[in-house]
Amino acid sequence: MILQAKIAVIGCGNLGTAIARGLLSIDGFKAKNLTLTKRNISSLKEFEEQGVAITSNNSQAIQGVDIVILGVKPYNVGPILREIRANLDPKKQIIVSLATGVTISEILENTTSESIAFRAMPNIAADIQESITCICAKNANSDQIALITQLFDSIGQTVEIDEGLMEAATVLGACGIAYVLRFMRAMIQGGIQIGFDSTTASRIVNQTVKGAAELMIQKNMHPEEAIDKVTTPKGCTIVGLNEMEHQGFSSAMVKGVLASFKKIEK
Repeated sequence: MILQAKIAVIGCGNLGTAIARGLLSIDGFKAKNLTLTKRNISSLKEFEEQGVAITSNNSQAIQGVDIVILGVKPYNVGPILREIRANLDPKKQIIVSLATGVTISEILENTTSESIAFRAMPNIAADIQESITCICAKNANSDQIALITQLFDSIGQTVEIDEGLMEAATVLGACGIAYVLRFMRAMIQGGIQIGFDSTTASRIVNQTVKGAAELMIQKNMHPEEAIDKVTTPKGCTIVGLNEMEHQGFSSAMVKGVLASFKKIEK
């Protein structure tokens, strides 16, 4: 279904462009079925060269499309919905908001109570079709849910959740990429300190993290189960892990997740 869908992404920042690149990498998806908007359209030249429609006119962008993806900041969602609602067909066009903290009720208040509205939280790994995207919906039938699921499956994996968990999903799935990258940066720094050049340390760490994730996914294991396989008695692994825990590694990670969640709740 997604191959035939016409899609407009309103507000192409980092996340919007990541989704656009993901869609364009799908076999059979036509660039002409994608429209992107941004105030400064010069930064979207790479997409225009591929045949994507580029405009700064949001109302024009949504005409004739099946899915309208809002990739704008939370404070811009209301104004943009009010700007385009005269041209929206609430019974046919699907609205998908990527904005943190903007509820479906707020989307309906700025369009109509009949609007088909989704909230979605992908992450920047959409750029390489490895995102995890959590979605929830209102006024959508099973076919429409399947279509949006297929859209985000095309850039990774999709999980349907209750709207009450969307903020938590933002922290774990979207902010979570930054947490993992910060951990990787620290591991690379440690690698340099024990003798590797930065390029080699990066290569080792990148593949180690990728391998760890694939191990969890393919074997459906709990992390502690895999940890047990590499922590031999009196070995170097358990010494390192214990030192990290003494320094508050796990506690700091949990506190960071909770701090991000509290920020969203405010």
